[in-house]
Amino acid sequence: MSPFVEESGGGDPVGTPGPTALKNYIAIELRRLREAAGFKPDDAARRIGKAKTVIFHIETGRNLPAPADLEVLLNLYGTPERVPFFRELIKTAKKGTDWWMGFTSTVPEWFNLYLGLESAAARISSFDALWVPGLFQKREYAEALYRAGEQRMTDEQVSKAVELRLARQAIITRDDEPPRIWCVLDENALRRQVGGPEVMRSQLDHLIKLNELPNVDIQILTHRSGAHAGAEGTFALLDYPTEFVGASGTAYVESRQQGIYYDPPDQVEDFRRIFERLQVQAEKPERTPELISIAAKDTT
Repeated sequence: MSPFVEESGGGDPVGTPGPTALKNYIAIELRRLREAAGFKPDDAARRIGKAKTVIFHIETGRNLPAPADLEVLLNLYGTPERVPFFRELIKTAKKGTDWWMGFTSTVPEWFNLYLGLESAAARISSFDALWVPGLFQKREYAEALYRAGEQRMTDEQVSKAVELRLARQAIITRDDEPPRIWCVLDENALRRQVGGPEVMRSQLDHLIKLNELPNVDIQILTHRSGAHAGAEGTFALLDYPTEFVGASGTAYVESRQQGIYYDPPDQVEDFRRIFERLQVQAEKPERTPELISIAAKDTT
């Protein structure tokens, strides 16, 4: 099933691209088409008879283009054949509902886009330097992280944050084309006891089970690897289904205060090269169960 097919019933389920992901793709693709055709934002604005800010808002995903403007712009860019596709995309984006709307009090504004892109991704490649990534965390592990890092959170806030993290994991085993997930995990994440020995052993056992899934690969970057390509820290690289024509993917880096999104092709390619080097520097996937089991035995 295409990720653009509208679901019946209530809001879109986890794993179905919602308005946030679709608006982001429309924005990036219209900007790419404009630049490929050699036009500046001023040129596009003049052609539709509107202010330059209208183009800016369309190309940053703030607003969807009006149907009439869309047709004019795609004709200007030399791609009139894509008008029906974009019209359907805009229609779907307007009718859809992002699956995490019930968790809005827990989600920082800058993280909304990542949740949307993660749901839409056909492949998720990540390097995690300190912790087990959110998509792989068990409830007790996630709760221990939140309580250690956010002492001001109430029990209710912690509970909602953990539920959101667990809800994201539905994409791993969804029936309709689950994403290919490849994680290079630093050995530090296996050795750092989050929540105590019992919680950590359970989390490590969960990693072994996840690694057995056909769409999940975990590699361990051991301490003996020494200096490595991921020295600058954790990142995720998201690639999208073939329906997202022209999309080069998105690289995502997160700090305590904000999430940073890189979508220009040259920047995405830079992260892709780093990830490929990490895959070479990490232990072979075949060794992953053994390495995790050793870490579990050492957890006392």
